[in-house]
Amino acid sequence: MKSVKKSFKSSRINIGDFIYEKLTLIFAIVVFMMVILMGYEMYVNSKLSIDKFGWDFITETTWDPVEEIYGALPSIYGTLVSSFLALLMAVPLSLAVAIYLAESAPGWLEKPLSFMVELLAGVPSIVYGLWGIFVLVPWLREDVEPFLNEHFGYLPFFDGPMYGFGMLAAAVILSIMVLPIITSISRDIMKSVPSVQKEAALALGATKWEAVKIVLKNSKSGILGAIMLGLGRAIGETMAVTMVIGNRPIISESLFDPGYTMASIIANEFTEATTELYLSALIELALILFVITIIINIAARLLVWSLEKQWKQN
Repeated sequence: MKSVKKSFKSSRINIGDFIYEKLTLIFAIVVFMMVILMGYEMYVNSKLSIDKFGWDFITETTWDPVEEIYGALPSIYGTLVSSFLALLMAVPLSLAVAIYLAESAPGWLEKPLSFMVELLAGVPSIVYGLWGIFVLVPWLREDVEPFLNEHFGYLPFFDGPMYGFGMLAAAVILSIMVLPIITSISRDIMKSVPSVQKEAALALGATKWEAVKIVLKNSKSGILGAIMLGLGRAIGETMAVTMVIGNRPIISESLFDPGYTMASIIANEFTEATTELYLSALIELALILFVITIIINIAARLLVWSLEKQWKQN
């Protein structure tokens, strides 16, 4: 009798495990299918634009809804340039803050600082946009851009009229928005490096900075993954960038000139799309942005997995 009860109990546990495993599998498949469905729907709804323009849609520089000529190159250029400039500004500061929080900050200061950094990630993008219009843009127009033009005006990047609104403003505001993502992930990665390695280096006479360099060396894949995730965040940002970039579909070397991003052009013009081809072109832009974001996030995840595999081997 006891053995029958034991067998029945074991069977009940196995049924529970079976249900749990299948349910979680279904949820995972649903998420995957949602991504596939989103891509498929965007492809179907952009078919008119794809059939009409083909690959020329990516290389064409004219965006003219009146003549129904649509080219994505200016918005692709604006998206990539503003995002990479944002990383150029955000990465050194993010790594410096992450190193301090992970290696040097006393316990009583680390938690409040970490909280303040992560709080930046929770600020709505519309708030960043308003701050950009009323604070950042006037500061750039009156102080930063004249200084850059005076000292580095011989470079094409800092030449031309100084509006305040433009690629530089978009890059600055994006750098502030991606800073908490890169900082918090990099800090967590550095904290997860086995402390034995750093302690062994210090025991052998290494300086504090040399020990930190060992931590950075072991964290490089994870930090690179954090940077890639920050890039994905920057590429997909809409409202804050739309409010400060100037929204003009041109390709210019000068960072003072206005520009356009894929997210901005969709947000600005989607409600104005009065023809099927116009709407289809905007959806094709969304499809391109969707594909770029997926590629970046996959690359970031692969980098993090490679780091985890490396730690397991060590």
